[in-house]
Amino acid sequence: MKTKNVPAGLSWKYALLILIAFVVLFSGGFASGAATVWFLGPQLRTALGHIKSAPSKGEQEISWDKEVALLQEIWAILQREYIDPQALNAQKMVYGAAAGFVAAIGDPHTAFVEPLSTAILNEDMQGSFEGIGATVDMVDGQLVIVRPLPNSPAEKAGLRAGDIILEVDGTPLKGKTIMEAVSLIRGPQGTVVRLLVKREGVKEPFIVPVTRAKVELPILESKMLPERIAYLRLTEFNAVSAKKVHAALKELLAQDPAGLVFDLRNNPGGFLQMSIEVASEFLPQGTLIVKEKERGKPFKEYRVRKEGLATEIPLVVLVNGGSASASEIVAGAIQVNGRGTLIGEKTFGKGSVQNTHKLEDGSSLRVTIARWYLPNGNNLDGQGITPDIQVPMTPKDASAGRDPQLDRAVDYLLHGAK
Repeated sequence: MKTKNVPAGLSWKYALLILIAFVVLFSGGFASGAATVWFLGPQLRTALGHIKSAPSKGEQEISWDKEVALLQEIWAILQREYIDPQALNAQKMVYGAAAGFVAAIGDPHTAFVEPLSTAILNEDMQGSFEGIGATVDMVDGQLVIVRPLPNSPAEKAGLRAGDIILEVDGTPLKGKTIMEAVSLIRGPQGTVVRLLVKREGVKEPFIVPVTRAKVELPILESKMLPERIAYLRLTEFNAVSAKKVHAALKELLAQDPAGLVFDLRNNPGGFLQMSIEVASEFLPQGTLIVKEKERGKPFKEYRVRKEGLATEIPLVVLVNGGSASASEIVAGAIQVNGRGTLIGEKTFGKGSVQNTHKLEDGSSLRVTIARWYLPNGNNLDGQGITPDIQVPMTPKDASAGRDPQLDRAVDYLLHGAK
C-alpha cells in the first residue's frame, strides 16, 4: 500500500503528501500534549531535572527544573479534573509532547515522527514495500483507493479506483489515520489480507482477499513522444532513483531522440545523494551542482564526478509548485549551468538539509542541519526557482486531459524559443 502519489497534471499539494505528513503529525502543538511527559515516570523526571551539560559554542545551557515542575502541575490537574480520564492515553500524549516540543522551533522541516509513520516512510524511500500495491487517500474519514498500481496484487484481486476499505482482517478503519490504515494493510509477501470493501453501485459491502507481494514503487515513466522527442518523468528521489534514471536514459538515447523532456513536476524530493547522481547524468564532469552549508563549517561543494549519459542532447526540464528539495537541486543546477531550459511554474522553495535520528522506540527526529545553495549562490528556502519559460497548468487543463507545459516543452525542442 502506498499513500497517494498524484500524476503531474493534478494538484501539486497532494504530491507533497510525505512532506505534509510530517507537518500534520505535530500540528497539534505543545499545549495539547506536553503534560504527558509525566507518563514516563520518575526516570524521565530525574533525567530532565538534572540536565546541565556543558554547552558547546553557540549552545544554550538549560536547567529543566522549572519546566519539569510546570509539566507536573499540568498533569496533576488533568488527572484530577479532566472529564474523561480514559482519554488520557499515555503513549499518544507523550508523542504529542515530543512533537510539540520540536514544533515550537518553528521550522516545518525539523520534526518528530511517530514509530508507525517512520517505518512506513522509511520503507517507501527504499523503492519497494510488501503489501497490495495501491495508492490511497483518506476522504471524509474513509480510506479510498485512488488507483491500483499496474500488475499489483490489488489490481489482480479486482480492486478499483474509488473503492472504500471499511475493514482490514475484521478491524474497522473508522477513526484511524491513513498511516494506521496502511500499516494494517501492508504485511509480508505471500500472506493474505481480507478487505471489507464498499463500492459504488454495489448494495452491500463485500470481502476481497488479496495476497500481498513485494511491490516496486512506480517512480519513473519513460517513452518516446512523436517527432523523436524522448520523455522521462521521475516522481521522487528514493534509494533506487539514480539507477532507474540511468537505465531509462540508456534505453531512450539508443533510439536517437532529437531532444529530451525531463519531468520533475510534483516531485517532492528525497535523498541528496540521489539528486547528485541524477544531475550528473546531464552535466559535464567537474560541474558544480550544489553547495551545502552546515552550522560552523565551511561550504561543501558537490560536483559531477562521472561521465553522464545525457550531457549534450537538447534538454527541457518541467517543474511546478510541487517540485521541491532534491528536484530543485537538479533543476537549479541545470538552469544555472546553462545546460537546459526550465518550463512550467515556480518551484516549491525548500533549500535545507535534514538529518534523521532513529530513536529507541522506533520513532525518529528529523533535524535541519544545513542549507543548500545553487551554483550562483541562491538559497531556495521560501524562494523557489522561476522557470525560463512560464506556462501555467490549470485545473481545467487537467480535467480535460490537456498538458500545455509538456506541449510547450516539445514545441521548444522542435522549434526553439518564440
